[in-house]
Formats: sequence, C-alpha cells, structure tokens
Amino acid sequence: MLLQGKKIIICITGSIAAYKIPLLIRLLKKEGAEVQIIVTPAAKDFVTPLTLSTLSQNPVLCDAFSLADGKWNSHIELGRWADLMLFAPLSANTLAKMANGIADNLLLTTYLAARCPIFFAPAMDMDMYQHPATQKNVKILQSFGNTLIAPREGELASGLCGAGRMEEPETIVEIFKQYFHAQQDFLGKKVLISAGPTYENIDPVRFIGNYATGTMGYALANEFNKRGASVTLVSGPTHLTSEDVNINVVHVTSAEEMKNACLLHAKDADIIIMAAAVADFTPVTPHSTKIKKSDHIDLTLRLQPTTDILAALSKQKHKNQYIAGFALETDNEIENAKKKLADKNLDLIILNSLKEPGAGFGYSTNKITTLDKKGNIVSYDVKMKQEVAKDIADTIQKQAAKPAR
Repeated sequence: MLLQGKKIIICITGSIAAYKIPLLIRLLKKEGAEVQIIVTPAAKDFVTPLTLSTLSQNPVLCDAFSLADGKWNSHIELGRWADLMLFAPLSANTLAKMANGIADNLLLTTYLAARCPIFFAPAMDMDMYQHPATQKNVKILQSFGNTLIAPREGELASGLCGAGRMEEPETIVEIFKQYFHAQQDFLGKKVLISAGPTYENIDPVRFIGNYATGTMGYALANEFNKRGASVTLVSGPTHLTSEDVNINVVHVTSAEEMKNACLLHAKDADIIIMAAAVADFTPVTPHSTKIKKSDHIDLTLRLQPTTDILAALSKQKHKNQYIAGFALETDNEIENAKKKLADKNLDLIILNSLKEPGAGFGYSTNKITTLDKKGNIVSYDVKMKQEVAKDIADTIQKQAAKPAR
C-alpha cells in the first residue's frame, strides 16, 4: 500500500466543499495513512471538528495554543512531521495569504514551516477562481513548487456552472498514490544500514562506549524505507525505535556482534551505509563478575583492536554493490576522509567534523561533506538529520541508480 504509514496533514479552509473532507479522511485511513487535520476558524462553520477528529483519530487543530489542555501546537513540529500537506478546500482568501507569506493562524504558520510536498485544491465560485488576482496567486504557489489539484467544472453552490468544484476525494487519493509511487526510487533495492554506538563490556555493569545516539542511522533507515527500499538496520544500544514495522531492525551490543550481523546481511544488499560509531577497542579479558572498587586500588585495563567492519565488508563486496561509510574527524578532515575512501574501497564517504557547530554526537542536526571515488566533494549546510538523510539518499540515488538484481 503506497500510503501505508504516510503522515498527511489536511488543511481545511472556509468553503462549502469542506463536506467532502470526511470521505477523503476515511479513504486515506483505509489506505493506512496517518491523518492530522488543521482548520481555519471559518472552516468550522462548514464541517464540525468532532466529525473530523472521530474519522482522523486525532484532535483537530485550529489555534497555536489549546485552552482546553494548555497544549502548545507547534507549527514547526507539524511542518516537519508531515510527509505531505494538502490544502483542501482552499478558499480564495487563504490562497492569497499563502501566496504572500501572511501567517495569521496555525494553518498558515504550518504552511510556511513545512518541508514536505504541498498540494492545494482550490474551491470557490467560478468568477472568483477566474479573477486575475486568484489566477496570479495560483501561479505563485506553483512557482514555490506546490502542486495544484485543479478544480473541476460543474454545478457550483451558487447555482452557476463552471470551474470551481473541488476535485473528488477518490481522485485526490489516486493523485497521492501516483506521487508516492514516483518517489519510490529505491523500490526493489535492499539496503543495509548500521546505527548507534557499540558497548564493549569491562564487566557485567561497566562498558567502553561513545556518545553516539543512533539518530543519523535511524533517519537514513526511515528515508530509504519511505523511498521503497527493503531496509535492514543493524542497531547498537540506543533509546530510538523504528518508525515503520517494515524496517528489519537487528539489535546488537558489541562491535563483534555488529560485525557478524553486518557481514551476514551484506551478502544480498545492494546498498550498504555504515553510520554506526563502532568502538575501535575492546577489553582483552572482560570480567565475568562486577569488579569491586575495594579489590583494586589500581586497575589496568588491557585493550585490543576490534575488527574493522567497513574493511571486512569491502573485502566481500560484490559486483554493483554500493558501500558508503562515515568519517568523524577532528583534524585534517578532507585528507583523512579521502584516505579512508581509498583504503576501504568505498563508493562514498560522509564526513562529519567535530569542529562544526551542530555536528557530531548528541545533536538533532548535522553538517556533512560527501566525497566520492570520482573526486567529487560536496559540502552541505547544517540541517536536521532527517534532511541530511535525504541529501545522502539523493546522492546515492544518482550514483547507484541501477536496476535491482
């Protein structure tokens, strides 16, 4: 199901065509989509929030602040949550505000904060729709990259016949299906991703680890899953959970466990992305019982190197397999990344610098530079890790766009 798990926000404005939205919600829910409704105050005159919340199984949002429960409805979080936003029915008034960046309600502030595709379905009387101001505003929204779902011709609420009827719910659902099908650029691909830290036991209660959270690897898994890939995520210890049941999550703890899991699942993977921060060293002899402080005035911990998972994967790399790795550097970043790219026979290296604000462990943002084996170097601005995952997937899609075996 192409809409399974898709997060869709429907923004309803003051138009009689709002009566079609309950059916649209039911159709989207039937397809497995998550639906959130935002309304303008005028929209509530045409369709009740109770009906919309019952069908969507979510509270209907209208204001930035809810007096009932004291909850702040963040337009930023809403804009980042959605996979798609639909403005339907879209009145001439709200259309004009969107075209001119006016943000005087929750619906409009969410529009300006959205990073997802925007679809808009105008609904108004034919003379209003044909007015030069309205047509200009439609073109402005299209110039922003928003997609018009053009109104149909037919009988209007005024009794006139002409263009202005909002497109039917069944057709809108099909438009969404076609859109998401076109975004399935990794359909049929098997993708292996590692994420998080590894913990190397000193004794049953202590370990050697690092500050990795797994956020980048999980964001990559979600991005490739959304784009049609069959994803296996080998995850070290983390508090994160997968957003989609279709992602095969393999939980591991140590570097040795991660190595074994990655080598096993790499055999039939088309694309491999090693985003995990694997420990470089592990204790030679972990203690089987808790080390007592009173028993050891001075404790010497002997360490040995862990297996280089990227190098091991490169040795068994098969034809047409694409391997990307991460490099976290503090000095000579580009030179060290180039060396890692060559030494480990990678197709792509994603460089993080701990010198960059907002990059590295513990941040919701990241700043990357990609280097490929053809010598291309591309630097990106600081972005949320979900957006970084999209940039990485776009880069790999361009370089590894070969038919699945």
